Amino acid sequence: MPEVEIEIGGRTFTVACQEGEEPYLRAAAKMLDTEATVVLGQIGRMPSDRMLLMAGLMLADKTAALEDELRETQAKVGAQEKALRSAEERLADRARRIAELQEAGPRTELPDSVTDGLAELAARAEALADEVESKQG
Repeated sequence: MPEVEIEIGGRTFTVACQEGEEPYLRAAAKMLDTEATVVLGQIGRMPSDRMLLMAGLMLADKTAALEDELRETQAKVGAQEKALRSAEERLADRARRIAELQEAGPRTELPDSVTDGLAELAARAEALADEVESKQG
């Protein structure tokens, strides 16, 4: 098991890790060192255990905020996915209806209301034509 020396808050620590995990350990130590530097800059010199505790708490706070943001983002993505599925379903339904109409061919029948209206217009036109003829003759 390899041992890695890391520096946090100006202090060196030797830490064991699994083979191949050295880069991850160094990256985590760098994050912890960044927070420890902030703590030491604000408070000044303190015991290692307290410095590590404060730096760890600051990282935990940042992690919690990121987790909250992740949950909010996941909820938004979920809502958008639901809206997209609904839109896709409506689009597929319309495509089916269009295909059905195309298969049925052009519609030659007119609704009764249209034929009734046309018959009424024709009757009025004939009545007007009769009236014009009677006035001319």
